[in-house]
Amino acid sequence: MRAVLKRKSPTLDSPRAVEREALHELDNFINRTIGDRERAEDLVQEVFIRVFRHLHRFDPTKKFSTWIYTIASNLGKNELRNRSRNPLVLFQTIKKNWEADHRPLQFEDAAARPDDLYRKRYLKEAVEQCVGQLPVHHRAVFVLRELEGKSYAEIADITGCNLGTVKSRLNRARNSFAHTIAPLLE
Repeated sequence: MRAVLKRKSPTLDSPRAVEREALHELDNFINRTIGDRERAEDLVQEVFIRVFRHLHRFDPTKKFSTWIYTIASNLGKNELRNRSRNPLVLFQTIKKNWEADHRPLQFEDAAARPDDLYRKRYLKEAVEQCVGQLPVHHRAVFVLRELEGKSYAEIADITGCNLGTVKSRLNRARNSFAHTIAPLLE
C-alpha cells in the first residue's frame, strides 16, 4: 500500500489495485479509532466511495495517502459522534463485546506455548482497551503515530491541526495511555 499511496497522484485506470492494497491498513486504522471491526469494514468501503467520487478534488501537490487518511479520520469521528447520540447503537456494541468475551481461546500457532499466546492476546486486548479510552482527538493522533507510523506532518494534515497541537495531543495521549495501561501490566 505504501508504494501506491506515496504516489503524488493515483492512476485512474487501476482503482481496484489501489483499493486492495490500501484496504488492510485503512481497516486497521478505522477499527482502532472506532473499536468496531464490522463497522470499520463498512467505513473503509465508504472511504473508497468518497475517494473515487471526489478524485477530481485531490490536490496532486499533496500526498495521496494523507488525503485518504483524512477522509478515513473524518468518517471515524462522524461515526463516534453519531454513536454517542444513539444509546441503542452503543448498547448493541457493548453487548456484542460481552458475547465476544465468552468465545473459546483460539490458538493460531500450534507450536507456540499456550501461556505465550495468552500473554500476547492479553497485551493486545489491553492496548486496544486503553487506546479506546483515550479522548477522540488524542486517540486519532496516538493511533496515527504509534500504530500507523505516520510522521507529525502527515498527522497534522490528516487531522487538520497545526504541528504544535499534534505534538501536544500526542504527548497527552502517551501520558494517558501509560497511566491507563500500567495497572493492567502489573
